[in-house]
Amino acid sequence: MTGACALQTVDTELTADAVEWCPLRGLRHLLACGTYQLRRADEPAGPQSEGGMEVEEPQIRLGRLFLYRFNENNNSTHPLVEVQRKDTSAILDMKWCHIPVAGHALLGLADASGSIQLLRLAESELLKWKPEEFPHCLSWEKSGHMLEPLSSLALEQQCLALSLDWSTGKTGRLLPGFTVSRTRDQPLKIISSDSTGQLHLLMVDEMGSRLQKVASWQAHQFEAWIAAFNYWHTEIVYSGGDDGLLRGWDTRAPGRFLFTSKRHSMGVCSIQSSPHREHILATGSYDEHILLWDTRNMKQPLADTPVQGGVWRIKWHPFHHHLLLAACMHSGFKILNCQKAMGEWEPVAAGPWPGRQFLPPCSAGLFRLLSHTPRVTPWSWLGRDP
Repeated sequence: MTGACALQTVDTELTADAVEWCPLRGLRHLLACGTYQLRRADEPAGPQSEGGMEVEEPQIRLGRLFLYRFNENNNSTHPLVEVQRKDTSAILDMKWCHIPVAGHALLGLADASGSIQLLRLAESELLKWKPEEFPHCLSWEKSGHMLEPLSSLALEQQCLALSLDWSTGKTGRLLPGFTVSRTRDQPLKIISSDSTGQLHLLMVDEMGSRLQKVASWQAHQFEAWIAAFNYWHTEIVYSGGDDGLLRGWDTRAPGRFLFTSKRHSMGVCSIQSSPHREHILATGSYDEHILLWDTRNMKQPLADTPVQGGVWRIKWHPFHHHLLLAACMHSGFKILNCQKAMGEWEPVAAGPWPGRQFLPPCSAGLFRLLSHTPRVTPWSWLGRDP
């Protein structure tokens, strides 16, 4: 087992619960970070009444979106530089689309207002005076990238949007030297889940400027913590709920599950289909176990690994098909070696690092991630060319 040392600490002020490196070639140095903070009930909430007693307001879920740039060739001790911050409703999940849409990278957010938001990554410009070129006027100069709102869709009233996934995981997976593009017969879709236990299938138009709800259905009795596509057959989606159930669905017949698994003993909160190998699915739960499945037989998992912490998120490495990264509550992160998919797994790296705000690449330089508190460690693989 190998470890890692801290490269940089970043204070996100609010609790960070989602980090995502942009997967697109030429933009993989950009990192988005989403935060979530519930304002405490004992904090002053507003004006006082005439009798001198405080008027209590409903608790508010605060959020902030950060965009960072990683300067890999910079010898500075602070290579991660903030380039943008934007106050939002609390962010529960976010994912970059795996392919460019209308020439732009798109970031999807699931927020506490019950909405799915799409933001477009655009080049930003700055007015600068260049006397050697334009001695009598200012000129515009490209200075980096900024995220700008593109579209938004409310899922339901009085719910929290808890997760989202893009249908492009396989067609947009990173390959040496290029990215596979979506074909015309593959519509761009998003699957999302909410706090009422529902799943929502959304369609994104070719410009990314419009979100359309295709179907919604009740998937779980309690919170549907996670929803994810089968990247090889995108009409199939999976969901996990606080009821401890893992379910599969065919979106062509929404509302009728293909299977229900009770193999996890507590709420299922993380699912990801492998973008490299068909039929391979990984799931994680509050029961502190990660299960590896062959989707052709969902009665019994291929492997079962305890990780000493509820598994908030899991993600396959963009290049190395056998590496799975897990963000575990209370025990930091784990990297699992799934080389022998039909046998036992090996944890190849681990690190709780309580209280650290930034976690570095492992010894192989595979990932960099942000954290916030000892309870949950958000992370993301840094998609570097192999």
